[in-house]
Amino acid sequence: MKKHLYIIALFISSLGFAQDVHFSQIQESPLWLNPANAGFMDGYFRAVANYRNQWASMGKAYQTMAISVDASFLKTKKNKAYLGMGLFVFNDRAGAAKMGTTQAQLHINAIIKTSKKSKLGGAVYIGFNQNSANYASLTYANQYNGKDIDNTLGSGEIVTYSSFLTSDVGAGLNYEFSSANVDMLRDDIFSIKIGGAVHHLNQPVQKFASGSTYKLPMRYVGNIQARIDIKGTLFSILPSVIYLRQATANEITVGTHVRYRFKNPTKVTGAKSETGINIGMYYRIGDAVIPQINVDMGKYAIGVAYDLNISQYRQVSKLNGGFEIYLKFMSLDDALFKRRREHGL
Repeated sequence: MKKHLYIIALFISSLGFAQDVHFSQIQESPLWLNPANAGFMDGYFRAVANYRNQWASMGKAYQTMAISVDASFLKTKKNKAYLGMGLFVFNDRAGAAKMGTTQAQLHINAIIKTSKKSKLGGAVYIGFNQNSANYASLTYANQYNGKDIDNTLGSGEIVTYSSFLTSDVGAGLNYEFSSANVDMLRDDIFSIKIGGAVHHLNQPVQKFASGSTYKLPMRYVGNIQARIDIKGTLFSILPSVIYLRQATANEITVGTHVRYRFKNPTKVTGAKSETGINIGMYYRIGDAVIPQINVDMGKYAIGVAYDLNISQYRQVSKLNGGFEIYLKFMSLDDALFKRRREHGL
């Protein structure tokens, strides 16, 4: 019995006192990463759906789903400033009790063109977190009838945990510099984006039990990502790094994609979008190696990744970490004058 109670306590602690669930395809979960990503893109509207299944070897694995939509408003050639807005919905469930969190957030981002080649965004989000679990589905050692677990037998346990709703507030900044070397067939792009965010600024109290005073720690995020087109080729390098910190936990993920363009956008009208394939490898330091691949079809994209767990937990996971997939739709800045405006030409 003590063993079972210890496992339950450990699992509850991992959810209640540990860190926010993460995604491996960090570039493709923009609003989870930073509210200043809302509308901060070379397009007018974006929708992304993410799904992650982590640590299936433990049974009743973590299942994480997120949907984000964001758009830019008042974005014209003359306006020096415009608005980005986004909606982010997130759900995570794990364990026999399906213990987890549902989040919904509204993001508002003020974006300023600081020059012909750069822009700066500052954003806030407000939302709520719903924490819940189905404790009636848990079973205990004293329900063992000699052959198997009998759910009709009383557990003898008193569960004091309850579902609860809290508010959530966060803020973030983004800066991007983008330029292009003009070419007869295609303009070679160089861009770099630097961002930082703080989530759970209000540190909501986690009321898993009566009288609980534990506060959800703030999550700090810093990230840098770039695009470097290799002149005279169809290849680009897309390196990125992300740093996360929450309470005493730290996480650093670093790596790059190599992009091969199947088709360049037309030089004159911009009627056809660029398409290509990105193959990447990332390393979450001390935890996992993450191969990734995604196909970009212009307005549509799909990508998959898999965590190969290399931490001490690999003795149980047998290198199995997390499978992840995303789907994306984005309304692009298709016309040539829009692309030239965005790259300061």
